[in-house]
Amino acid sequence: MRDSVHFLLGDQKQELRQVSPTLTVLEYLRGTAGLTGTKEGCAEGDCGACTVVLNDGKQQRAVNACIVFVPALDGKQLLTVEHLRQPDTALHPVQQAMVDRHASQCGFCTPGFVMSLYALRQSDGTPDRTAVNEALAGNLCRCTGYRPIVDAALDACAAPPDNRPAANLALDTSKTLTLNHAGQTYIAPRSTDELAETLLAHPDAVLLAGGTDVGLWVTKQHRDLKYIVALDAVTDMAGIDESGGIIRIGAGATYEDALDVLQAHYPDLGLLIRRIGSRQIRNRGTIGGNIGNASPIGDMPPALIAVGATLVLRRGTGRRNVPIEDFFTGYRRTVLAAGEFIERIDIPVAAPGQSFHCYKTAKRFDQDISAVCAAFRTTILDGTVRDIRMGFGGVAATPARARNAEAALLGKPWTEATVRSAMAALEADFTPISDMRASAGYRRTIAANLLFKVFLEASADAPRTRLEAPV
Repeated sequence: MRDSVHFLLGDQKQELRQVSPTLTVLEYLRGTAGLTGTKEGCAEGDCGACTVVLNDGKQQRAVNACIVFVPALDGKQLLTVEHLRQPDTALHPVQQAMVDRHASQCGFCTPGFVMSLYALRQSDGTPDRTAVNEALAGNLCRCTGYRPIVDAALDACAAPPDNRPAANLALDTSKTLTLNHAGQTYIAPRSTDELAETLLAHPDAVLLAGGTDVGLWVTKQHRDLKYIVALDAVTDMAGIDESGGIIRIGAGATYEDALDVLQAHYPDLGLLIRRIGSRQIRNRGTIGGNIGNASPIGDMPPALIAVGATLVLRRGTGRRNVPIEDFFTGYRRTVLAAGEFIERIDIPVAAPGQSFHCYKTAKRFDQDISAVCAAFRTTILDGTVRDIRMGFGGVAATPARARNAEAALLGKPWTEATVRSAMAALEADFTPISDMRASAGYRRTIAANLLFKVFLEASADAPRTRLEAPV
């Protein structure tokens, strides 16, 4: 057991003891380390003013410091805008490009933009304008507008990335990190087996993955989390494997980790993932976490329901398989027993003849919560519906299958008349509510229209754009 957090701040080794498990990296930087270049804006992972870069020895990724807790730094290197200073005190190429392109006015958001662009420059080779726009979707600017910032990004990324070895991250992280501070306990198991034992001993613990949801419990709801079990060091639960027609994704895998393999088999799923938060969020947020929090408007569950995913649940040494549509039992409630957790998500690859369509309806294209999310897997043979699965989010207390609408189509001709009868059957599948994002009537209309949209696209085999505009 180890009671201190080991990490590199720039190139300097740090060992923190007696630190609150829920102290955010942003609070540590500004209040303890005296590095005030990183700014606080929204404190919920939306604006990007607090963007920093984490280096785990393999990748350098931009994250939001406002919702990452300090213990998550263990074994990593933390880079802020101060650490980009060049040996001759000259500006870093990213900073120089921002100056040359007049890409900053009030300057409050600029450090976050610089760090996002630094991470892009270090990892994405020579990105085009589309890739730059995607990388900056999580950074907001009220003054300058994005054209000069994007131009600066293209200039900066035209040069080779920095060769920064980061002292090889030579940090002592061989023992399990366990922190106790002011009535709070934080433990970071180092394997799935250790995680299972820990949760059996502490079944009421908060299970912390990327923190993109739990972080807001602290920064916005001011919850006092007494016992936290974190997944940062459970590397064997973050693996991704494909064999035997099944994509096996560890519940600790991030969206960015899973993006390539999922979009290779389901291009629409890749489009959906690119609209889940920002890159900073996708670098930390996990697919298992999106399922486990059981939100009725989570983006991944409707798509995973449509493709027929199965969850592998573990408690101690025992495991059981649960179809994802059977995992949710009510608003924010699941079938998980005390001490049980999602270990893996098994996703079948598309069979010959199957088509998959997925849509997210929201007020904004980037970084917005769904009003309705819908996904459809269809097999149409000789003009007849041989197989169909539909998953919806935002229209009920849980993500759910549209079983009545499926029954109205299965074995029937793939015609407008049949599809319209299935659209009517959706009324019996869901009872949406009205809230700040959409009215119940709007949700019913959109859900039905998305089914008709599938009919139009599948019938005409219509080409899809890379990033489709909101409905």
